[in-house]
Amino acid sequence: MIIAVGGTKGGTGKSTVSTNLAVILAASGRDVLLVDADDQGTAGDFTTMRNQSREDGAGYTCIALKGRAVVTEIMRLRPKYDDIVIDVGAGETASQKGALAVADLYLVPMAPRSFDVWTLEKVAALVEDARVTNPKLDAAVFLNRADASGSENEAAAEIITAQPALRLLKATLGNRKSYARASTAGLAVTELRPADAKASAEVRGLVAEIGAGATRKTKAPAKPKAKAGTATTSSKSRTRR
Repeated sequence: MIIAVGGTKGGTGKSTVSTNLAVILAASGRDVLLVDADDQGTAGDFTTMRNQSREDGAGYTCIALKGRAVVTEIMRLRPKYDDIVIDVGAGETASQKGALAVADLYLVPMAPRSFDVWTLEKVAALVEDARVTNPKLDAAVFLNRADASGSENEAAAEIITAQPALRLLKATLGNRKSYARASTAGLAVTELRPADAKASAEVRGLVAEIGAGATRKTKAPAKPKAKAGTATTSSKSRTRR
């Protein structure tokens, strides 16, 4: 699955969501590519920290792509990975439009605040434009940095469901310090110690709801062994990365 985590407004937690998805999917045994398509380079910095602080490295592959390369390189690399997570910068950039051209899912974190919710019409317009060339694109919005109580969550949900181009996920990520603490240490919130059980359950619930990790690449069947005395032709195995 190719998941583009984006939106038209900055500061909604896109990079935090992208890096958590990459770590959790990789930890489940999947071959994951994290694409940093944001000029801020947060996903790349996060991955560098993991590679420097963990004996087994980040656990996934991370590359930086911008503009047209988001389309061309992801299409080339798609057969090599189970999942590709694209961290896209805010705005109607070439990188974001390129990500939508190749994505299976456009995942949009949305803080339940007035200025954030007001950007939904622009998000919906991006999706509708992208579906001209990528008609199977699924677009889902979820509440991120949501408060535990109050009317803002319900009000934001109503506005999201009023956009026919978008669907609202049941999963919600709370406004918890654990996400920032984990990211600063180069960790997914599920790896944080002492553990934050509520935060871990939230992000795992998001992964489950979007269906990430449900399928794997189909490996070619093994060739039958040659009989004794029969010549065989060997081929070099290709390097995945």
